Amino acid sequence: MGSDDGFGKPQKGPLAPLLGKATKFWKQRSMPERVALAVATVLMSLVLMKLLIRDHDNLFVLSEVAHFSGIGFLVYKLLRVESCEGISLKSQELTAIFLGIRLYCSFMMEYDVHTLLDLLTLSATLWVLYTMRTKLARSYNARKDSTRVELILGGCSVLALVAHPSTKHWFLNRVLWALCVYLEAISVLPQLRMLQKEPTVERWTANYVFALGIARFFSCAHWVLQLFDGNSFIFTALGSGLWPVMVLVSEIVQTGILADFCYYYIKSLASGDAVMRLPMMNMAV
Repeated sequence: MGSDDGFGKPQKGPLAPLLGKATKFWKQRSMPERVALAVATVLMSLVLMKLLIRDHDNLFVLSEVAHFSGIGFLVYKLLRVESCEGISLKSQELTAIFLGIRLYCSFMMEYDVHTLLDLLTLSATLWVLYTMRTKLARSYNARKDSTRVELILGGCSVLALVAHPSTKHWFLNRVLWALCVYLEAISVLPQLRMLQKEPTVERWTANYVFALGIARFFSCAHWVLQLFDGNSFIFTALGSGLWPVMVLVSEIVQTGILADFCYYYIKSLASGDAVMRLPMMNMAV
């Protein structure tokens, strides 16, 4: 197997002794101990970010950079491996839709550095879509990419009409902003459903999804750290209507969707497996 097809064998690298000891230590722990260690790791990460990052808005920037980096893994795969096997076209379509909406809303409502990052990520996503539909169309497995996008769009649209920001902006813009938040929360679902139908996950697709998990961690960290700032904004907002609650719920849903994948990603990487394996699920097409 070539170096672009799997996770490689990290046990041969300079970090081999450390990874080996960490893996052995983890396997010897009971489930309650593993949960406690995972929680402690997350809390320590949050403490470090609070100490090192004064402006927590920078966490959103880091989230968007991580997302853009993830798309970069897909671009590399399509250029180097010349195959879109294992990549969900529907996830890319949902990503392009919510990025397009968010880019429009950014121009209309709050033009800043996030607008530039969204533009870069959208451009890369559109290139991935174009390449998958044209040059590499034969390697795309539509049968396994079976999530019904129209149901996702319809459900999120209804939810956006019910729960959206109560700002002074035009009503349509507020609804569109809510729609992009809800779409982003579940845009990766078709990708995960597709991967769960495969016996293994090759390196670059796995790197892409893991990058999305990192992006979600930074985004959620922003909201969590707000609670420790001595600022009552979050608590006030939660009592001001349905929209702030739905934003937090969307963050939790998206993080939960990706957390399981990230666990298996790290497990495969630490074990030095040549490929990543997910629990197989028999899902209806």
